[in-house]
Amino acid sequence: MATTSTAADSATDPSTPDPQTPITPPQNLVDPLNNPYNSLNSLCHDLTSLQDLACRGSWRTIIDKIARARSLSLLTKPHEHLIYLTFNLLSLVKLRRFTDANNELQSDLEDDENDGDHPLNSPQYQYETYPHHYPNQQGSMVPFALRWLHAHLPSTIGHKQQSLDRFYTLLDFVREKRRSADGNSGDLWRKREVFVVNTIVSYHLSGKEFKVCVDLMRGLANEKGFEVDAVMLSKLGYVQMQYGDLEGAKRTFGEVEKMVGSGEDDVGLRNLVSRNKALMYLVGKDYVSAVREYEVCIERDGLDAVAINNKALCLMYLRDLSDSIKVLENALERVPTVALNETLVVNLCSMYELAYVNHADIKKTLSNWIARVAPDDFDSSCTRT
Repeated sequence: MATTSTAADSATDPSTPDPQTPITPPQNLVDPLNNPYNSLNSLCHDLTSLQDLACRGSWRTIIDKIARARSLSLLTKPHEHLIYLTFNLLSLVKLRRFTDANNELQSDLEDDENDGDHPLNSPQYQYETYPHHYPNQQGSMVPFALRWLHAHLPSTIGHKQQSLDRFYTLLDFVREKRRSADGNSGDLWRKREVFVVNTIVSYHLSGKEFKVCVDLMRGLANEKGFEVDAVMLSKLGYVQMQYGDLEGAKRTFGEVEKMVGSGEDDVGLRNLVSRNKALMYLVGKDYVSAVREYEVCIERDGLDAVAINNKALCLMYLRDLSDSIKVLENALERVPTVALNETLVVNLCSMYELAYVNHADIKKTLSNWIARVAPDDFDSSCTRT
């Protein structure tokens, strides 16, 4: 399988400059983030097709397509190899082929002797290293998703601390970029910072390190000039609930509610507020009020899978198994692309086990249906058949 162009490759490829050769930067360099391409395909070979396959969850097809492109040498520029590597790694992770993903990452991004644990910062991944391919462009050609995968992958084979260290390094990198960026580029790096912080918080949550999580999110929320993200603030409330600070969670959810404007167009934010209220009712075991809030969410947005799932759970807690099963079955029938996730299916199968003597046959029917419609990465073992 072909790999990303390296210094060794360039020795035999006369069309690719040696990355180790000093290059005099051209004048009037352009930041790629502020110079968008006309289309996905103009950015990279057949990228529209890869994007479409990813949206449909056709991860095996993506792997086959990438293997073919590599074998036929259809990727002509260094950055195209990195984009295809990113899609391939993501597909392997989605299919839970973690060892294969780690092996490919190690073989394609061998540590540069000058970069230690930061191979993605190597000069061979800078636009200005290849002026023949990228005139008037500067900066890194490494996709942000590849940096994220580079940090995440060690945890998939049991090296959680290595992943956490890499994510903190990535956070420093993102913050440095955000401080020096402006315009659209600055907004993008700000969103990436929130994304990385949320990832780090998830790692610490798995170890029940609640104080670290709160400090990280509060630090981001209190940063001067930083627009607070409602989803991140809600997550802070969830963390506070987990370690028993219900009053603190209530205040945090109140901050989220203040973000709702007078217009009716921001359905997502309104539903987030309603789900936060329902969660407080859930903790207080007021399942009737929680159901009412979830119904309001579903009325606003029939695709709100979280509200659908949690409404069914509340009905189950109210010993209304029949209606709770109907809620989930109707969702799978009405919006399968949204409702078909492992959490919802596990809950539905648990309800079948509680409600029916012949639950094995019912779950088998569900499993057969899932096999026909589910994306490649769906974990069919969640049906417990």
